[in-house]
Amino acid sequence: MKYAIGLALGVMLFATAAQADIKEFVITIQDHKFAPAELEVPAKEKVKLVIENKDATPEEFESYDLNREKVVGGNSKIVVFVGPLEPGEYKFFGEFNEDSAQGKIVVR
Repeated sequence: MKYAIGLALGVMLFATAAQADIKEFVITIQDHKFAPAELEVPAKEKVKLVIENKDATPEEFESYDLNREKVVGGNSKIVVFVGPLEPGEYKFFGEFNEDSAQGKIVVR
């Protein structure tokens, strides 16, 4: 039993340490636009995107390139993990305000 508990704690500590190495980037939605509209992230690394919606209305963070789709409630935030990604550009948009909410992630 002690061995099982020790093993479980070891796995949790390793997972927490691995999560600590993941770089975090913030994308803000305000006035139905993404800021920054262009975000640079490192190639071949998993990254954490924090999408913060400062508008009172919901928006949907969507990207065909990243295969992600998630609603961000008004005045709230979500977390989206992506990668590891190859160098290139990956477009995203706000499905509820597609004319104004546009952006891209540039992977270098």
